[in-house]
Amino acid sequence: MELFKDLTVLSLEQATVLPYLTFRLAQDGMNVIRLEHPVYGDPNRMIGDNVLSEERMNAYFLCINAGKKALTLNLAEEKGQEIFRKLIAGLKVDIFATNQLPRNYEKLGISYEALKAVKPDIIWLGVTGFGPDSNEAAYDPILQARSGLMELTGEADGDPQVLGIPLPDMGTSEHAYGLLMKALYKRQLTGDGSCINLAMFESSVSWLTVPITLTDSFGKTISRRGNTHEFFCPVSVYQTRNGYVYLAVGNDRQWKTMVSQEIFTSLDRPEYQKNAGRIADVHNLNAAINEITRNYTSEALIELFTSITVPISKIQTVPEVIADPLVEKRLLHAQDPVSGTRITLAPPPNMTPFLEASQRKMTFPPRFGESNEKIYGRQLGYSADELAGLKEKGVI
Repeated sequence: MELFKDLTVLSLEQATVLPYLTFRLAQDGMNVIRLEHPVYGDPNRMIGDNVLSEERMNAYFLCINAGKKALTLNLAEEKGQEIFRKLIAGLKVDIFATNQLPRNYEKLGISYEALKAVKPDIIWLGVTGFGPDSNEAAYDPILQARSGLMELTGEADGDPQVLGIPLPDMGTSEHAYGLLMKALYKRQLTGDGSCINLAMFESSVSWLTVPITLTDSFGKTISRRGNTHEFFCPVSVYQTRNGYVYLAVGNDRQWKTMVSQEIFTSLDRPEYQKNAGRIADVHNLNAAINEITRNYTSEALIELFTSITVPISKIQTVPEVIADPLVEKRLLHAQDPVSGTRITLAPPPNMTPFLEASQRKMTFPPRFGESNEKIYGRQLGYSADELAGLKEKGVI
């Protein structure tokens, strides 16, 4: 049963934070329409290799825009705002989302009050860098720096590092996803719409659960620590004969099981029986473990630790992750009806009924304004001549 197939999302989106959110909503089967300026469009369309040999369909854009439709509209024009209101009413838009700066809400006619006047039960989402009262621009690395995420990432004696994925962008998307589901539930119960303001900065700081409590409540100093864990040992990367593994011993029972194995009996010392003792001598203990693990292959160590139910993993490259049997069966795909190009997409966090029904296939990321004729023409009733005139005037 496709619970969301009758829901329409209109998103004035660019960059990553909203496109990833609407990518997730498209995976639920919602009718997602991305809205872009007819001249500038989404800058991410021009990022990455030009894999299709055409403008505005570069590789970076293809990663999180499958399953959507695309319209162009100039909301700075009065006629554009008129068409926008017709979209809201004519398409019976359930969710409108934007990551415009707050100062543009009134100017573009996209404020919650303006949309509520057109469709009283609309769910409105505004994603900003630092809240609806701030017009400060925000990019993911800036948010990583300001939120403390970079302070917590990297080697203990090295420079702060950015994360390997844009957590402020994608984490905010996930928080927005949850808020939209609550708003849909509220509307189902009461008939009322919602106005949701979500700041990427607040979203990013919310991940600092342990650092904030221990720092402010108990005076603890929390900073980056490389591959080790602040509170558990041994938890780190260890060299093997043919690579590296990550080992995570989470309690004293697992440690006792580990040192009962023949190759680790030399570490079965009284001072290491409790986690506190191991943490107190973390540098020397990790060095001792490395002296042992470097004599064995990653495969042999993984087999050993798996047999005693102690968590371990090879540090996989991206191609190895893609080939992982648990990942391969959940990968998504989209095929371009024009060029025949087939792309692989990251799996969803949870396989949805819509994706199962479609055999994990999504429609190809939309070309710039490719839905203009269908939506403006067939659904809103604009004639071909009217559309040509609107395009000539720079409205669409």
